[in-house]
Amino acid sequence: MNLNGFLNYLRLLINHIIKIFLFLIIISFAVKPQDDKDSTKNDTVFVMQKSAWGSVLRSAVVPGWGQIYNESYWKAPIVWGIGAWLIYNWIQNNKNYNTYKNLFLQTPSSDPNDPNLVYRNFYRDQRDLFVIYMGITYLLQLVDAYVDAHLFDFTVQENYQLRMPLIIFRMKF
Repeated sequence: MNLNGFLNYLRLLINHIIKIFLFLIIISFAVKPQDDKDSTKNDTVFVMQKSAWGSVLRSAVVPGWGQIYNESYWKAPIVWGIGAWLIYNWIQNNKNYNTYKNLFLQTPSSDPNDPNLVYRNFYRDQRDLFVIYMGITYLLQLVDAYVDAHLFDFTVQENYQLRMPLIIFRMKF
């Protein structure tokens, strides 16, 4: 890339950054928090029925327990099934790794294309990847339990005249 091309790219980049910055400034003036005087109209106080952190702690102890606590019974077998499948694959890859490691140690070779060495490295990498997948699955089920507990009380009211869900979105300018 020559100097002219780089300068044109830089001008275009600065132009886009300015446009994004102006857009964010305009949006920040358009969105306002709820006024306190509006909250005095309603005397009721909202109390969550499910504890989000309680759900996370349950899921941390036994994966899937937070989903059961949140009454999302269908999610628990999915969490258990994915976990069992990942553990099964980890065990299989670990067995294959140990098999090829022992074969490689029995017939030492300095050839980097030795099949025993190639398979040993492949199964070791697969085994390590499944540990990462198990960690990601564990964290995702914790996040799911947390979000599901927060959304437990969420309802979409139905407009009975039109027989359609009523979702209200307000934006003041």
